[in-house]
Amino acid sequence: MTFENLTADAEALREKLGLERWAALGHSFGGHVALEYALRYPGSLSHLVLLDTGGDSHWSQQNAAEVLARRGCSPKKVELVRRCFHGEFAPHEYVPMAMRIGPAYYHRPSLWLTAREEIQGGWRTKYRLQAFIFASRRLVKGWTAMDRLGEITVPTLVMAGRNDGVFPPECQRELAAGIPNARLQLIDRAGHNPHSEQTAEVMAAIKHFLAADTPAA
Repeated sequence: MTFENLTADAEALREKLGLERWAALGHSFGGHVALEYALRYPGSLSHLVLLDTGGDSHWSQQNAAEVLARRGCSPKKVELVRRCFHGEFAPHEYVPMAMRIGPAYYHRPSLWLTAREEIQGGWRTKYRLQAFIFASRRLVKGWTAMDRLGEITVPTLVMAGRNDGVFPPECQRELAAGIPNARLQLIDRAGHNPHSEQTAEVMAAIKHFLAADTPAA
């Protein structure tokens, strides 16, 4: 499991589908992969959407726990967040850990929101916790793309929930500033998953971005 393999898998899919170019959207860790894909296969992209992600590992592995501490979360919860983003847990510990810290990454967590996510397809999710742990310990640790962002020339939309504690607004401004001509959009009343909390606004922003930067046929 390397960024080379992850991005090569995406490129192989594009070729199999017979697409000359396509738009890529990456959320959270998927945003790291999308950044690496844009840097490795620039000719394959028409657009890049980076949703609640960052260009450097310190945002999730160091700053995320510090943000919750500043927000008044208990030391136990802060330590769980630190362990989670460093992959310092066994697979059987993940569910109770996620139940403890998950609500902290929503603007306004609720049972209704959780139920809606499950009904709309969340129940299909297949967790591969060994991969999550490996990525946290190996791929993300020390990773940065900040010194390479200037190489991205494809139209880019940087978008995130304004209340995201993993990749907060200052992270988004840093990311957008590093990518030539990138657009920045912060979604109010949303945390780390604005596509769940403010679905209509996120979809409208993406559709507008794709349409505005697509040359007429």
